Amino acid sequence: MFCHMHDAPFLAPSFQQIAERYRDMPNASRMLEQKLRLGGKAHWGDMAMPAAVERGGPLSAEDAHTLVQWVLSQ
Repeated sequence: MFCHMHDAPFLAPSFQQIAERYRDMPNASRMLEQKLRLGGKAHWGDMAMPAAVERGGPLSAEDAHTLVQWVLSQ
């Protein structure tokens, strides 16, 4: 919750912006879940998503799925 905010960009896009971009995209959930767990290249500006281990600890596949479903529901 450090880089993303609910409705306004901060260091990264807001959860609402992420939902708007990916909500109707096929396979977006899988891609976002993987990005949450393993990190990934920047899709919004210059900042890449760090891996969960770099953000404080591992993230299970189940927890990543729950988080992504919540974000996409915004």
